[in-house]
Amino acid sequence: MYGKVRARLRALMWRDAGMVTSEYAMGIIAAVAFAVLLYEVVTSGQVKTELQNIVKRALSARM
Repeated sequence: MYGKVRARLRALMWRDAGMVTSEYAMGIIAAVAFAVLLYEVVTSGQVKTELQNIVKRALSARM
């Protein structure tokens, strides 16, 4: 019985459970697209102004 369990564990360890190269490529493309979108949103005029106002209020707050 021990031999069967050990063989099963060994088979599970060697099974390929990762992504293939094309899946990595698609994941990288999606991550870059999301990063570009996030950069565009954060650097837009309205968001930039709001972030500056938040920082100004935080720096001028009394402790």
